[in-house]
Amino acid sequence: MRYLALTTLLLGSAFSTMTIAAENETLNYNMINVQADATRQVSNDEMHAVLFIEKTNKQPAELSAQITQLMNQAIATAKKYPQVKVETGSQTTYPVYDNDNQKLKEWRGRAEINIESKDFKAASQLINELQQNFQTQSINFAVSDEQRKKVENELMVEVSKNFQQRAQILTQAWNKSAYTLVNLNINTNNYAPQPVMMRASMAKFEAADAGGQNVAAGESKITVNANGTVQFK
Repeated sequence: MRYLALTTLLLGSAFSTMTIAAENETLNYNMINVQADATRQVSNDEMHAVLFIEKTNKQPAELSAQITQLMNQAIATAKKYPQVKVETGSQTTYPVYDNDNQKLKEWRGRAEINIESKDFKAASQLINELQQNFQTQSINFAVSDEQRKKVENELMVEVSKNFQQRAQILTQAWNKSAYTLVNLNINTNNYAPQPVMMRASMAKFEAADAGGQNVAAGESKITVNANGTVQFK
């Protein structure tokens, strides 16, 4: 009885091993990788700008007070435009020496203001006002988070259909009856902004009239990729 039980156990183990091997062979048989993508050009609906002031003074305390006053004035001016988001950026103060780098000549300070808005007209008007004391470091346009997520959701559906279409084409090309999806990865981190830039070396961002300067925000490309594995039947 013991020999019979042991034989039965060994046979059972052998059949289990054969079954697992057969399942593994099935899982790794007739599989192919498939890739697809979906892309859309989207109008930039958000403006971002960085303005700065740079002042010098022989007394660091006076320099700090001067910069603080100008920054407070800028924040007060920005309150007239509630549709524009304004934040203070980086602020630095450092010594300036003579040509021999031996004697301290003065102190130089720099402070930045960051502007963000979907209302291009209001943002342009604010920038124009602030340029009485500030310089424009950069202006760029991009797709807002809300718009980008909306487009990405639509592209996820589109790229899924593209993936299925390619998988079906390959199924027919290999004379198979159907396919099974093994795995699928969808990547939505392919946002490629194409900003319109204006740097400090360019002319002032001046308003053409009281309504502010007309701006061309341009477009950005949003791409969603899909890659995965299918198994032919």
